[in-house]
Amino acid sequence: MKLCRFNHDRLGIVEGETVKDVTAALDVLPQVRYPLPPHDLLIAHLAKVTARAKTLAADAAAVPLDSVTLRSPIANPGKLVAAPVNYQKHLDEVKNDSQIHHGNVAHTITIQSAGLFLKATSSLVGPGEGVALRKLDRRTDHEVELAFIIGKQARNVSAADALDYVAGYTIGLDITIRGSEDRSFRKSPDSYSVLGPWLVTADEIPDPGSLDLQIAVNGEQRQKSNTRYLILGVRELIELASSFYTLYPGDVIYTGTPEGVSPIEPGDRIVATIQRIGTMEVSVRAAEGAATAASLSGAAATN
Repeated sequence: MKLCRFNHDRLGIVEGETVKDVTAALDVLPQVRYPLPPHDLLIAHLAKVTARAKTLAADAAAVPLDSVTLRSPIANPGKLVAAPVNYQKHLDEVKNDSQIHHGNVAHTITIQSAGLFLKATSSLVGPGEGVALRKLDRRTDHEVELAFIIGKQARNVSAADALDYVAGYTIGLDITIRGSEDRSFRKSPDSYSVLGPWLVTADEIPDPGSLDLQIAVNGEQRQKSNTRYLILGVRELIELASSFYTLYPGDVIYTGTPEGVSPIEPGDRIVATIQRIGTMEVSVRAAEGAATAASLSGAAATN
């Protein structure tokens, strides 16, 4: 099943080029009070929600997919976990490009040495909300990634059992300001974590280790690879992450990006595709109040 969140927190089933509104399926979720649980309620009760959604879909109103605003399919993740330099060719390009590594040796070590990092949950948006660039005087890159959603609480999970803990898969964009600072800092501005266009339940992707992925900007292909080239695959990432953190339903893990990262600017149109998931289109704009490089240099010259 392909589940999407659209418009004002409506729940939909994607069928071809239409969305069936099954928001009433959310009625199966338990009522909660403060303090809220450390997980996403929909994902924690995904089996009940999908069962109810299937029943509702037969008579649900269908609307054109291109007429809705797609939000992040996960509304309340407890954590956004991300894997750095998890494709060898991307690690090679980082080592060979000072505009990417900025002299920080931590940016050029292997994932086995670097471990994982966290992105702020406040950076999460869906494709329909777009990316708002904040530091226009600095290089900001696109990074396309397979992302997956944890379906149940996980702690010290073995790689052999890891796929049992996956609720589903989606496309991730890890938008990145280049610089010498810590990854989490540069990758966590508002809108710099894009998920979409929907959640594909795990039963539709039995092997996440053989998926083509690519990204184009303004019609120009920038990245193209396959998840078979991941250094640590989905299983190994769950094993690693759960050995340090308790993973909860709705936690998101970005698996890392292949080679070909390059800059984006306001006005760009990003099209990201992953096999068996789909395609999402994302517009890039300047964040409100963001200054251009030209205006910044002009201001400096007058001070």
